Amino acid sequence: MARILYGVAGEGMGHAIRSRVVIDHLSRAHDVQVVVSGRAHGYLKSLERDRLGVNKIWGLSIVYEDNEVRSFRTVLANLKGAALGGWPRNVKAYFDLARAFRPDVVVSDFESWSHLFARTHGLPCISVDNNQIVNRAHHPPEVIAGHEAEFLVAKAVVKAKLPGCFHYLVATFFRPERVKRRTTLHPPVLRPEILAARPERGEHLLVYQTSTSNEALPEVLRRSGRECRIYGLRRDLVADAREGNLLWRPFSEPVFVEDLRTARAVVSGGSFTLMSEAVYLGKPMLAVPVKRQFEQILNARYLERLGYGVAAETIDDSVLAGFLARLPDLERGLAAYRQDGNRDLLAALDATLARALGSGAAAPLP
Repeated sequence: MARILYGVAGEGMGHAIRSRVVIDHLSRAHDVQVVVSGRAHGYLKSLERDRLGVNKIWGLSIVYEDNEVRSFRTVLANLKGAALGGWPRNVKAYFDLARAFRPDVVVSDFESWSHLFARTHGLPCISVDNNQIVNRAHHPPEVIAGHEAEFLVAKAVVKAKLPGCFHYLVATFFRPERVKRRTTLHPPVLRPEILAARPERGEHLLVYQTSTSNEALPEVLRRSGRECRIYGLRRDLVADAREGNLLWRPFSEPVFVEDLRTARAVVSGGSFTLMSEAVYLGKPMLAVPVKRQFEQILNARYLERLGYGVAAETIDDSVLAGFLARLPDLERGLAAYRQDGNRDLLAALDATLARALGSGAAAPLP
């Protein structure tokens, strides 16, 4: 039995949804202490039990406006958070945790503080995320075309985030050529509710959009005439609200999974978690990535390249109509996708953990 410090990035919920599965797996055989920020803390807190603790820390956030990352406002927001005590609290939290827990190994889902703890204490750090695909694989020119500068920036950021890990386990539904050592590619980690779902082909669209400034989207959906079940745009909802063919829903995990299971297709951004769930359930997706968020652009372009969906920079009547017309072809493409639950990545993690504990030291910086 090992003592594992597990860091989870708190920006968005994708990291938390995946980490819930991995943490639950690890905590069956090991002592695990989780450090996590943002909304992800509340989501993971319910996991707490013997040999598993969840600790809240301050983490970075991203400011969005008009479905685009606002870099300057993001910098200001994070400087403000650090100035109000985020940085000192994190440092103290890690020293306190080190005295009380004394981890043997660190696992990080794109979380910097846990990685820093591993580097400063000579511990092996294992990376488990989807983000490292940007830096640790080769992407054909046509996949990054038009976004070359953003690709170089994203690659540099991802590389700097978790350098020198003992090993990188990368979750991905697409398989570019691996170009870095200590790296393996694995099918996405899926929550149990998705693995248990049995897909049916309904006629409604599941729409998930967290950018509340996307004012044009509801009208485009309304004019389609399709039943659209919409999550994320109206966060004040406590109950369903119907407006013609639009059904606005507050977030409920069981209801969301049911709507996804029975959807004809999905309309969303470039979030890896929902995209991988849609691929697994055979649901074509119209992906409209957040502008200047290269990882989402990469996900969407591979989705289209594989024949699983359509990537678009914006959504209007013609884009949506073109996507709907292609649904039969996209469904045929998705029918060829195969994934044996979470066995591949979890088995690789167990093996990597055993090697890391046997090595007794962190991997050298590249």
